[in-house]
Amino acid sequence: MGRRVRERGVKGDIPMARTSADGLLCQNNSKLDSFLKRNTSRDVYERIRVYEPCVVVSESVKKVFMHVILTDERVYLSEFPPRALREALSFRHVTSIELINDLPDFLSGQERERSLHIRVVYTAKDTGKKSKRPKGSSKNKPSPTQGLNSSARHSLEGMSHILLSTRSAPSESSSWRISPTSMSDGVLEEEEGSVIPKRRSASCPNPDVLGLFNTSPTHSSSSSPSVALLPSITTDQRPLAFSHRGSDLTREMRRTITEKQKEEDEKEEELHLYAVSPSSRIFLHLQSSWNSYIIRSTLMLDPVYRRRCGISSFSPRKQKYHKIGWERTCHLFGQLSGELLQENIRLESLYLLLQELHTATYRNPTIKKLFWRSPDLYPFLVKTLAESSQGDQEGVHTADRLLLCTLVVQILSLMFRETEIEPTRLSMLMSKQGALTADMLLALVCDPDLQLPDSTKDSKSSITKMHRLQADYLDAASALLFEVVVLCQEASRTTSLGHFLTIGWVFRLLKPHPFLLPFVGYQAQQVVLVLSGPQYPVSPSQAVLLYQRFHVLLACLQHSTCLSKYIRTGFKEEFRYYVKTSGLEDKLPHHYPISQPAQRLLSQLLSLVLQKP
Repeated sequence: MGRRVRERGVKGDIPMARTSADGLLCQNNSKLDSFLKRNTSRDVYERIRVYEPCVVVSESVKKVFMHVILTDERVYLSEFPPRALREALSFRHVTSIELINDLPDFLSGQERERSLHIRVVYTAKDTGKKSKRPKGSSKNKPSPTQGLNSSARHSLEGMSHILLSTRSAPSESSSWRISPTSMSDGVLEEEEGSVIPKRRSASCPNPDVLGLFNTSPTHSSSSSPSVALLPSITTDQRPLAFSHRGSDLTREMRRTITEKQKEEDEKEEELHLYAVSPSSRIFLHLQSSWNSYIIRSTLMLDPVYRRRCGISSFSPRKQKYHKIGWERTCHLFGQLSGELLQENIRLESLYLLLQELHTATYRNPTIKKLFWRSPDLYPFLVKTLAESSQGDQEGVHTADRLLLCTLVVQILSLMFRETEIEPTRLSMLMSKQGALTADMLLALVCDPDLQLPDSTKDSKSSITKMHRLQADYLDAASALLFEVVVLCQEASRTTSLGHFLTIGWVFRLLKPHPFLLPFVGYQAQQVVLVLSGPQYPVSPSQAVLLYQRFHVLLACLQHSTCLSKYIRTGFKEEFRYYVKTSGLEDKLPHHYPISQPAQRLLSQLLSLVLQKP
C-alpha cells in the first residue's frame, strides 16, 4: 500500500511536497499531479487545495509514508508511487486539529528533530468489533460505487460520483444572473425560466456576455438615478420570530432524538500525520480547509445563500450554472473589468456592475482566481471603498454611499475566502509595502454611530433604514476583518516566510485610528446582544457572523494590549452576566457544522475577558 517507514528515518529521495516554502501550490511532483489529473474529474481536481507527503498513522495505516491530499471537503491518501486514492476522513466529521509536541520513536536523525506531529480527531460510525469499518473508508451513505471499495484497495472507478461537487451538468436555463429588483432585504428570488434580456446591464450593452451576466429585462438605461432606491445585496442576519412554534418544537424534538441516536452510533477516531519537511505547512492548510468547510457548509443551510450560489432548494448539492471554459470565462471577466475601470463612471452604473461581479463570483469560483491575477481590480476596489467611506460632508454618509461601501466590502470578503493557495493573492496584498492593504483596513474601520446631517428632514422610517444600512455595513466589515485576521495569523505562525503581514502589523496599523475602539466595542456589543436575547436559534448566516466576531475579538484580546484593556474594562460585566456557553447551545443548533467550533471560541473568549489583571 505504501512505503514503510524504517527505524533509521524516511528515505530522502522521495518527492517532499507540492507545497513550496511559502505554502503555495507548485508543480514539483509531476507524477502525483499527473495521476490526480488523469484519474479524477476536472471538478474534483480543481478542488484539490494542496498535497504533501507525511508519515500516516491510523487504525488501518501503520507508519506508512504517503501522499496526504487535501480537498475542500475531504482528506485523501495515496501511495508512493500513486496507484489508488483512498478517503481518510471528511471535514464534516472532524472535531479538532491540533499539534502534538513530541518526538516520534520511529524516526531518527534530522527527521525526528524537525518532524511536525498533527493529530486530527474525528467521529466515525461504530459498527462493532465483528464488522469494524476501516478508518479510511467512506462515512457517507452507501452507494453502488462505495460498495466496491475495501480497506486494502480503493479504486478510482466511480470516484466522481462519490466526491461531492459544487457543480452540475450544463443547463440551458441557468446561468450567472443578477437582478437588482429581485433582491429585497437579503432575499433573492428564483430566476429559473426568466426571459434572457437583450442587455446585460444599463452600462454594458454587449450581447456577448449574456451567457454569464444577465439582468432582469426591467432594467435598462432608464434606471432610477439614485442607488439608494436599489435594495442592497446583504443577508438579513438578525433573528426572526418563529411563526409556527408548535411545528418548530416538533421538528426540534425529532432532531434531538435523531442526534442522540447518531451520537450513540459514533465513536472518536484519530488520524496522525507526521510532516518531515522543514517548510511544511500542512497543519495550516488543514486548519484553513476545515475552517472554510464549516463556514461554507453552515451557510449552505441558508436558502438565500444557496440561491445566490445557483443551487436549487430541492437539490442543495447541485449547482446550476453554465459550465464555461477557462478562456470564455477570462474573456467575459475581462469585459466586466474593463467596464468597471472606465473613467467617469456613474455611481448607479458602478453599483450595478459590482452587483454582477458579486453574483458571478458566487456562481463560479474561477472569478476569484482571475480577480487576484488582475493588477487593477483590487486597487480599484480599495480606492472605491476609501473614497466612498469618507462620505459627502465630514464623514456623513448617504444611503447611496452606504450601499456602495457594503457591496465593495462584501466582494472583498468573498475574494479572500478560500483563496489562500492562489499565489498572486499574497503578492497583491504585499505590493507597495502593503500600502493597498493598509488603505483597505483604514477605510474599513468606521464610527459605528451613524452621523446624519444636521439639516436632515428625513422621516423616521428613512432614518431607521439608514441605521439598518449602517448595521449591514458593520456586519460586512466584521466578516472582512475576520478574513484578514485569519490570513495574518497563518503568516504569523510561519516565520520562515519573512513578510510583514502579521496580526501584530494589523493592530499596529489600526492603533492610531480614531474609531478603532468604538468599532471593536460595537463587535463586542453585538455578541452580547445576540447571546442575551430570546432563546431561539439564530439563522445559519448569523451563526457564521457570530463565529467571525468571536474570532476577531479573540485576536484583539491576544495581540493588542490597548484593545484587550478596552474590552475587559467596558464589557467585563456584560460578558460575566449575559454571555454563557450554555446559552450558545440554545442559539446554535447542533446540526450547524459551525456550532462546536464556535462554542470552543466562546470559551476562550470568556476566559480572557473575565480573567483577573
